[in-house]
Amino acid sequence: MDNLTHSVVGLGVGELVHRSLPVEPQAPAQRTRRALFLFSAWFASNAPDLDLILTRLLPRPFGYMLHHRGHTHTLLLAIPQALLLLALIWLLWPGARRLLRDSAPARLGLGICVIAGFCLHMGMDFLNSYGVHPFYPFDNRWLFGDMVFIVEPMFWVLLGVPVIMAMRYRLVKGVLLAGLAAALCFFTYKHYLAPLSLAVLLALGALMALMQASLQSRAGANGRRALLLAFGLSAVFIGAQGVASAIGRARVIAAVQTADPGVRVWDVAMTAFPSNPLCWIYVSLDSKADDSYTLRRGTLNLLPGAMAPKACPAGLAETGKGAMLAPGIALAAQAKGSLASLRAMQTSNCYVDAWFRFARMPKVSAQELTDVRFNPDMQPNFTTVEMAQFQGRACPSYVPGWGHPRADILGLPEGK
Repeated sequence: MDNLTHSVVGLGVGELVHRSLPVEPQAPAQRTRRALFLFSAWFASNAPDLDLILTRLLPRPFGYMLHHRGHTHTLLLAIPQALLLLALIWLLWPGARRLLRDSAPARLGLGICVIAGFCLHMGMDFLNSYGVHPFYPFDNRWLFGDMVFIVEPMFWVLLGVPVIMAMRYRLVKGVLLAGLAAALCFFTYKHYLAPLSLAVLLALGALMALMQASLQSRAGANGRRALLLAFGLSAVFIGAQGVASAIGRARVIAAVQTADPGVRVWDVAMTAFPSNPLCWIYVSLDSKADDSYTLRRGTLNLLPGAMAPKACPAGLAETGKGAMLAPGIALAAQAKGSLASLRAMQTSNCYVDAWFRFARMPKVSAQELTDVRFNPDMQPNFTTVEMAQFQGRACPSYVPGWGHPRADILGLPEGK
C-alpha cells in the first residue's frame, strides 16, 4: 500500500490504543503517552518500507523488484526492527523513558502499537496484487491478496478523518480535511475514481467527522467509537473486496475456458479500481497441452447488465480494442509463448532466474522480459528487463531466496 495509507492506519492504531487504556495520573504523562503511541504505531506501520535503501544491491530493475517488500517485510525480521525502535525511544526520549518506568498501561500500549504497526504493514501490503512473503525463510512463497488497489482512498477517509478530527488545532484540522476532499475530487476529475465512489467517500468522511466531533464534545479524549467504527468499516470493505475479487476471478476462468476449450488456467491476478468493488483489471495465465501458454489482460465489470466495462473509470481502464470474452469481461491485450522456452531461459540464465523470483505474469521473449500485471495493455513497466543489457555479465550477487511465483509452470518445487 501507499505510505499515506500505512500512516493513517498506524496513527489510528495509536489513537485507539491510547483511548482504550486507563488515564495516566498526571496530564503531562497523559500527553506524553499519546505522543508515544502515535509515533511508535506510525513508525512501525511505515518502517518496513525502509528496505528501499537496499535496492542498490542489484542493478535496475532487479533491485526494486527483489529488495522492496523484501526482508523487512517478513515476520522474523520485524523482531529486530521492533527492538531497534524500542531502543531508540528509550535512549533518545527521556520523557517517554520516565513514563515507561512508571506506567504499566504505557508499557502495554507501546507493545501493542509496535506489534500492530508491523503486522498491519505486512497485512495491508498483502491486500493487493503485488504480494508479500511474510513467512520467509520458513516459507518462501509469495502471497497475493488481489483485493484492494495499491492506493486506496477508502482508508484515507475511514481512518484519516477521525485521526484528523482528534487533533487539537481547528485550523490544522480544516486544512487537512479540505486537502483530503480536494485530492478525492482531483482523482475523480482525472478519471481514477468514479463519481459514485466520490459521493460515497465524501459521505463517509462527513459521517466520521461528525461522529468524532460529537464524541469529543461528550467523552473528551476517551471517545473511541468513531475509531472502532472506522476499523470495523475498513474490515467490511476489505471483506467485500475479497468476495468481489473471488467472483471476478471465477468469471474470468469460466470465460477463458469457454473461449478456448481445453486450456488449463493457472492463475488470474486481480487488480481493483479504487473504492469500486465492481470494476477490476484482470490478467490470466493459461496453457494448452501443446506446451503453449497465453496471457490475457483486460477490464472486468461485475454488473454487466447495468454497466459495460468501458464505464469503469477511464484513468485506469484498459485502452486496447480487443474482443469481449464474456458479458462484462473485455479483452484488451494478449500474448502467447512457449512453456518450454520459459523453462529453458530460467535454467540457463541467472538473470532470468532472478527475474522469475518476482514475476507472476511473465511475458518473455529473447529480447525482453515483462511482468504484465503493472501497465495497461501489457506495455513495458518497472519490471521490464532488456536482455541485451545483461548479456555476458557475471551473475548478480545479493539475489534473495524468494520462491518463484510461477514455480508451477516452471516445474520447480513449491516455494523454491
